Amino acid sequence: MKPSRCRCTMDPSLIMLVVLFVNTSTISEGFYLPGLAPVNYCKKSDVSTTCKSDVILYVNRLNTEESVIPYEYHHFDFCLGREENSPVENLGQVVFGERIRPGPYHIQFMEDVECAVACRKNYTGGSAESDRRMMVLKKGISLNYQHHWIVDNMPVTWCYQLETGKQYCSTGFPMGCLVRTDGDGCPINSIYNRPLHYYPFNHVDLEITYHSGAREDWGMGFGGSSGRIISVKVTPKSLNHADPNKPNCLGTEPLAIRESSLKNSEFLSIIYTYSVKFVQNDAVKWSSRWDYILESMPHTNIQWFSILNSLVIVLFLSGMVAMIMLRTLHKDIARYNQMDSGEDAQEEFGWKLVHGDVFRPPRKGMLLSVFLGSGVQVLVMSMVTLAFACLGFLSPANRGALMTCSMVLFVSLGTPAGYVSARIYKSFGGVKWKSNVILTSIVCPGVVFSLFFVMNLVLWGESSSGAVPFSTLIALLALWFGVSVPLTFVGAYFGFRKRSLEHPVRTNQIPRQIPDQSIYTQPIPGIVMGGVLPFGCIFIQLFFILSSLWSNQMYYMFGFLFLVFLILIITCSETTILLCYFHLCAEDYHWWWRSFLTSGFTAVYLFIYCCHYFVTKLSIKDSASTFLYFGYTAIMVFLFFLLTGTIGFFACFWFIRKIYSVVKVD
Repeated sequence: MKPSRCRCTMDPSLIMLVVLFVNTSTISEGFYLPGLAPVNYCKKSDVSTTCKSDVILYVNRLNTEESVIPYEYHHFDFCLGREENSPVENLGQVVFGERIRPGPYHIQFMEDVECAVACRKNYTGGSAESDRRMMVLKKGISLNYQHHWIVDNMPVTWCYQLETGKQYCSTGFPMGCLVRTDGDGCPINSIYNRPLHYYPFNHVDLEITYHSGAREDWGMGFGGSSGRIISVKVTPKSLNHADPNKPNCLGTEPLAIRESSLKNSEFLSIIYTYSVKFVQNDAVKWSSRWDYILESMPHTNIQWFSILNSLVIVLFLSGMVAMIMLRTLHKDIARYNQMDSGEDAQEEFGWKLVHGDVFRPPRKGMLLSVFLGSGVQVLVMSMVTLAFACLGFLSPANRGALMTCSMVLFVSLGTPAGYVSARIYKSFGGVKWKSNVILTSIVCPGVVFSLFFVMNLVLWGESSSGAVPFSTLIALLALWFGVSVPLTFVGAYFGFRKRSLEHPVRTNQIPRQIPDQSIYTQPIPGIVMGGVLPFGCIFIQLFFILSSLWSNQMYYMFGFLFLVFLILIITCSETTILLCYFHLCAEDYHWWWRSFLTSGFTAVYLFIYCCHYFVTKLSIKDSASTFLYFGYTAIMVFLFFLLTGTIGFFACFWFIRKIYSVVKVD
C-alpha cells in the first residue's frame, strides 16, 4: 500500500508526517479489528473481482535467540521470488528490520501440490564464491536461525508437541539443524543423527486450512470453490533427492552435509522442494483464526498472577497513603490551624518547619525541567499507544504499526514537552528560555538517536537486515528537526507566556540548615528503596516483553499491559509521596530531584533484570550481538527512567502543594 503523492507546495517535513499518519492508518486494513478486510480466494477457473486464486507466500527476515543480528531471506542463498513485487514496509517495519519479500513458492487456491521444485543450488569445492555461500548457510544452521513466512497476513506456523503433551505453534521454524560431536542437536527427527553433519531443511510440507463459506453470504455463488484462509502450517524436512529431475518428497533419506568444507572440484547440489495440501474446516471462522496460535502460548496464568501481585502492592501502598492523609496529616493540619493565639502556640515541628524552604528552586533546575518535558512526552506517548493497542489497532498482525504509532506520537507531542519544561523552568526563576527550549528538543531525543545510530553502524557492518537505510535515517532526522523541534518551540512559547506558578507559601531568603539524617532518610538509601515496589509490579510482565523482543515470542496481551501500566503509575506516585512525606518530617526540604530519582530508580532495577535475562535466558556469545543487546537496553532504560521519574515528580509536586495550601502559615 503506497502512500499517495501530493503535488503541492507544503513543507516537506509536514508532508512526511502526513504520509506516516496515512501509512499507519492504511496498514490497519490488513488486520485486525476483527472481521476487517478479509480476502476471498477461489479456484483459478472462478477468479472474479471479488476473489483471487493466487495465494502469495511472503518470506521475512530470519533471526535467532543466539544472536541479535537478523538477516534478510536472500542472505542465506535460498530460492528467491520476484522481489520487485515486494510490499512497501511502514516506518516501524523498517526500524525493526523486517524485510518482507515474495517467496519462490507458487500456490493456487484449492490446488494441491505433490512435490514441486522451487529451485536448485549448486556448490563446487575450491570456488571462493561457492565456499562463501556454503559457509553462510552452515553458520545460519549452527546458530539456529528461524524462517518467518506470511500467507494472507497470517504467520506460517510450525506446530509440535511440548513435553507436557500440549501443542505449541511457533511463528518461526528452523532453516536446518547441526548434530554436534555428542550426537545431540537435532530433536526434530531422530534420523538426523550423524555427528558433525548439517541437515538443511530443503523441503516443506504446507497445510493450508480454509473456511469454505458455503453457508455464508460471502461464499454464495461460488459453488463451494471459494474460501478464506484460517491457518497455514509447515513441516520442515531434510530430503536427499537422488534424481534432481524426479525429486522424491516421500523419501526418508536426509540430506547430510559434513561440517568440513567441500574438497576441490567436489560437487554438491541442494534441491529445494515443497508440497501443498488444502484442508477445509468450516468450524473455525475467519475472525477467530488467530486463536489457535494464541491459545498454544504458555504462561497465561502467570499473567493473572502478575496482575494480582501488582494489585496487592497497590492496595498496600494505598492503605499507607490513606493512613498518612487521613490520620497523621489531618491531625497535624488541624493542630497547626488551631494555633491562633500566642498562649496556645506550640513549637512547630516536622514538615511544618520547612514551609519557608520547601519551594526553594533546586540545583540544576534547567536539566530537571528538560527531563520533565521529555518525560511527559514519553508518558503521553505510552498511554495513547497502549490505548490504541487495547482497541486492536496495533495487534501483532498489524506489523510495524506499534513502532510507527509510537514514533509518530513522540514527534507530535513536542508541544506538551516544551510547555511543561517551560512552565517548570519558569517556576524555578529561570530566564534562559532559549537554552531551555533548545535543550528540551535536543537532549533526550539526541541521546536516543545517538545510541540508535551507533548500533545501526554495527548492523551495517554485519550486513544485517536490521540496519536502517540511510534514507530512513534522513527521514527520521527530518521528522525530528522539521516537526518535533518546531512543536517544542510552540509549546515553550505558550509555557513562558503564562504567569509563573504561584506557590502556596513564601520562600525564605536564608536557607534553613538541615539536621543530621538517619540512614533511612538520607538521599541515596531513600532513592534506592523507592524503585523496589514499582519494579515489583512490572517484573513479571517484563519477562513477556523481553521474550517478544529477543526470543521471537508473540506479544498480544495489551489489555494486561495497559492495566499494569496504570498500576505502575499509581505505585510510582504513592511510593514517592510516602518517601517525600518522611523526608519532610525529617526536615529535609530537598525534594525536587529526589522525587524524580526515587521513582526513576525503577529503571536501574529494569537494567539489572535485563542483565539477568541476558545471562539466564539467551545464548548470545558474539561481541556484536552483546553490544547491540545492551545498546537497545540502554535506550529502553533511559526512556523508562524519564517516564517513571516524571510520574514520581508530579505526584510529589501535587502532594506538597496540597498539604501546604491548607495550612495557615505565619
